Amino acid sequence: MVDTKVETISRLAQWRIDNFGPVTYKRSEPFKIGIWNWQLSVEKNRYLYIRLFPEPSKLSKEQPPIAKFILRVTTAGTSRRPYISPIHERLLRTSEDFVWPVDSTFHGRFIIDVEFLNLQVYSANGEEASSIWPNDGMLRSSASESILRCLSRMLHESIDADVTINTGEGTLKAHKAILSASSPVFHSMFLHNLKEKESSTINIQDMSLDSCTALLSYLYGTIKQEDFWKHRLALLGAANKYAITNLKDLCEESLLEDINSGNVLERLQEAWLYQLDKLKKGCLTYLFDFGKIYDIRDEVNDFFRNAERELIQEMFQEVLTVWKPA
Repeated sequence: MVDTKVETISRLAQWRIDNFGPVTYKRSEPFKIGIWNWQLSVEKNRYLYIRLFPEPSKLSKEQPPIAKFILRVTTAGTSRRPYISPIHERLLRTSEDFVWPVDSTFHGRFIIDVEFLNLQVYSANGEEASSIWPNDGMLRSSASESILRCLSRMLHESIDADVTINTGEGTLKAHKAILSASSPVFHSMFLHNLKEKESSTINIQDMSLDSCTALLSYLYGTIKQEDFWKHRLALLGAANKYAITNLKDLCEESLLEDINSGNVLERLQEAWLYQLDKLKKGCLTYLFDFGKIYDIRDEVNDFFRNAERELIQEMFQEVLTVWKPA
């Protein structure tokens, strides 16, 4: 049946049930969030019982998830009054490990949202559970550990450093060869008779010392995941300015991964500013296809007052695309 399909974007899953009909139980098709396939089920009795569980598999048996999530049930219609669960954090192995009773009777269409706040892999040997978000492997898969150690020493000990970077808060030492290999903009600075070549100095006054340190750490392959996430908006601006395509793509993927109601409008503005089509589409889908624009009406009104006219026009076009008369 059509209404067994669950749509997903980022860490949000949405199940639209068109009609419960005479049946008292429904189960969704599997949907993927993180590394697991998931399913939802609803059972209608005095209460509406909603269950969330991983699809039975070798992975869910050997590496069961610890999920932190929020459930929301919205009835179809103009009021869209939601029933919101507390934040749950559970080890989920089977359909019996979590059930949420909703004290309400639903008629006709309704929507179940599951927003995953974190997913961890449970360790049976007593070790601390490890989160699947973020993933250090994305950043370090392209270089061996021995080369990374050498580059790290070159950066942190300024071994044979031949260029000085002036930020708004202090100076850093780096290597022309590394910068030139990483960015065509830096390469052009040192190739032609520009002031950067003559003085062996680059002025990056629009970045803080910490953000610029994170930028160099990325270029040298030694960035830590927490530093990347902390400075990713500044890194996105630098990647755009200095044409560091792989960093720009990585920032876009990262920003797309954790869209929520609190940051979607900021993400949309960044996507517009830096021409990030995937992020822009993800934000518009979150707002309109998944109906989250209703949850942040005041913020949207403020956003419309200050946003670029072309962006507003594109948002209204998205409204026309997804709007369907009753």
